[in-house]
Amino acid sequence: MAAGERAIYEQFTTPPADRWKRYVVGSGALKATGRTLLFINNRTSVHRYTNAQIDDYQGLPRGRFRWSPPLRIAVRARFSHDAGELSGTAGFGLWNDPFMMTGRRMPTLPRVVWFFYASPPSNMKLDLRTPGHGWKAATLDAKRAPFFALAPTAPLAVPLMNLRPLYHRLWPVAQRAMAVSEAALEIAMTEWHTYVIEWEEKQTRFSVDGTLVLEAGSSPKGPLGFVMWLDNQYAVVTPWGRLRYGLIESSERQWMEVDTVSIEPG
Repeated sequence: MAAGERAIYEQFTTPPADRWKRYVVGSGALKATGRTLLFINNRTSVHRYTNAQIDDYQGLPRGRFRWSPPLRIAVRARFSHDAGELSGTAGFGLWNDPFMMTGRRMPTLPRVVWFFYASPPSNMKLDLRTPGHGWKAATLDAKRAPFFALAPTAPLAVPLMNLRPLYHRLWPVAQRAMAVSEAALEIAMTEWHTYVIEWEEKQTRFSVDGTLVLEAGSSPKGPLGFVMWLDNQYAVVTPWGRLRYGLIESSERQWMEVDTVSIEPG
């Protein structure tokens, strides 16, 4: 945590406080209900990006993002649709905004500590044993020295990943190098749950309603920024070289509803 930062406890009984920057595009909307905050995607198109988002880092260089470990985040939320029915991506937690979505920064490799949802056709197959889509707890730090050391082997290793026995032998090495840890969440997304992230310097723990769902043995570095969003994009990134990005059409109104967010230094 940056020097002087204080704990945040947000109850969305009023519109989001000034500390939260809004990023609303396409048919996205943020709606304060008086008790909660709704992140809404109205009908979406493959021709137009849609997002409803709040964050605390827009306009800041990455070196001034607010949060470093130790940190505890708790979010109480629910969704309009369950996994497989909700389309696009959604979630909340911490990252380094590596793709210049909200500021003029150089692109970089990702660092994330978050609860993350992606619907088909997304397939971000980063963990050997976890599906490449769905609702999950996840960490990733692609800016670690072990990953840079492996990078020169990629032209040879990626084609070999298409052979299943070699994939099962080789990918865990890359996964450890990038500090990838994931766990699928077998819960009803449409029900209220309290999601907690305990981000420490050497490990990260995720729990839902007081039950531990993932304990990552390594921890991404900070500083990172807090983000909470619902959008209509998908991505395919696999160890065997499949890369694709696009937008998802939906004729239904979809939403994520949040009533509390707390961010507390450890």
